[in-house]
Amino acid sequence: MLHNKQTKSNAGVFTSPESQHELEKNSLPDGCHSSQVVHQLIKDELMLDGNSRQNLATFCQTWFEPEVIDLMSIAIDKNMVDRDEYPQTAEIEKRCVSILSDLWNVDDSKDAVGTSTTGSSEAAMLGGLSLLRKWQAQRKQLGLPFYKPNIVTGPVQVCWHKFARYWDVELREVPMEHEQYLLTPESAVVHCDENTIAVVATLGVTFTGQYDPVAEIAHALDDYQDETGIDIPMHIDAASGGFVAPFLQPELEWDFRLDRVRSINASGHKFGLTPLGVGWIIWHEASDLPEELIFHVNYLGGNMPDLALNFSRPSGQIISQYYNFLHLGREGYTSIHQCCRNIAVYLAEEINKLGYFDIIYNGEGGIPALSWKLKPNTDEFTLYDLADRLKNKGWLVPAYALPVNQQQTVVQRILVKRGFSFDLASLLIEDYKLAIEHLLLHPTSVALNEKEAGSFRH
Repeated sequence: MLHNKQTKSNAGVFTSPESQHELEKNSLPDGCHSSQVVHQLIKDELMLDGNSRQNLATFCQTWFEPEVIDLMSIAIDKNMVDRDEYPQTAEIEKRCVSILSDLWNVDDSKDAVGTSTTGSSEAAMLGGLSLLRKWQAQRKQLGLPFYKPNIVTGPVQVCWHKFARYWDVELREVPMEHEQYLLTPESAVVHCDENTIAVVATLGVTFTGQYDPVAEIAHALDDYQDETGIDIPMHIDAASGGFVAPFLQPELEWDFRLDRVRSINASGHKFGLTPLGVGWIIWHEASDLPEELIFHVNYLGGNMPDLALNFSRPSGQIISQYYNFLHLGREGYTSIHQCCRNIAVYLAEEINKLGYFDIIYNGEGGIPALSWKLKPNTDEFTLYDLADRLKNKGWLVPAYALPVNQQQTVVQRILVKRGFSFDLASLLIEDYKLAIEHLLLHPTSVALNEKEAGSFRH
């Protein structure tokens, strides 16, 4: 009987007046429509999206426990900024800041200074702003010019380009060189001067997945200070690695064990394993966060400090982060990330066996990821061809050119995240073999043109 009712209900959706014509797309309809029908039609349209579990391009998590989804639904109406109305949610955020401070080796995590954000990009902006304001204040105090700040980085995510442009800071992004895809201590120091507000090192470079050598850069800046008297702080963009290195390489010194590191940002929705929409920024101590960046508001019911680039924001992701901390602990995070790293290493080995690729990063020593480029003189297909062919099986594996000085080098990259099993990895490799086999039999016009151009040059 229940089955018949369900069948009748479903039949009603697809014979309703709303389903007999195209849905409104760019203007508001004049009247109301059935919630059941509109829900089903929009749900059907979303089927045209790719399967997020097969998106190996994204750093963001795509698999979640049902408990996380339940906590997100409970928090759907809780505004994180309204700490007076939702004091327990605010307390949970405070606990997360304390846990991260302890994880990243702040001397006393009880006095942790930090906040949640909507993502690691916003957190990076706050870290950069703190460094800028502190540098400006120091220059003013000394009676020195403070109008031409710069920030030194290696290959960085676009958020740092935004920071530099929005706040009129010169971005000195050290260009990649042949076979050198990281910020080196030598290149960092060469680009520094008295106007450098900070050196930003990345724990999990976007383009390859590797870690910048943070400790070595810090020691080079120590030597630079001895020689010049210029004390340059460091900020660590640990958007990905901040939730990986403490568990897989606890001995690696990249965090607040290095005194020169004054702030760290990370993304909870990447390897912190939470749903999209949360990042974190932690400062070494209170003096690293200028008071002028904190706003005090009282129109939500109580005088509350606010530190963010936006205002109202959801709290479910923060609650989910706390759930993960309590549920997984060090053992759980270590187990999950080690499994992901093992799969990344396996994929690198299998892709290397295909014979057409040079592995740039094989998953060891950085985040659970891998990256590679075509071997020289491989002209049967391009990585763009390969990426396009894999989409036929639902796989999203990006192909892209590297930044300045290495734009001619095209790479592919895979992020291995929770929910991607060895079994799925083996199926991916089989689809790689089929894609290559197809491209060898049916070369694309791009590959043929490049091959002809190469023959002409020789």
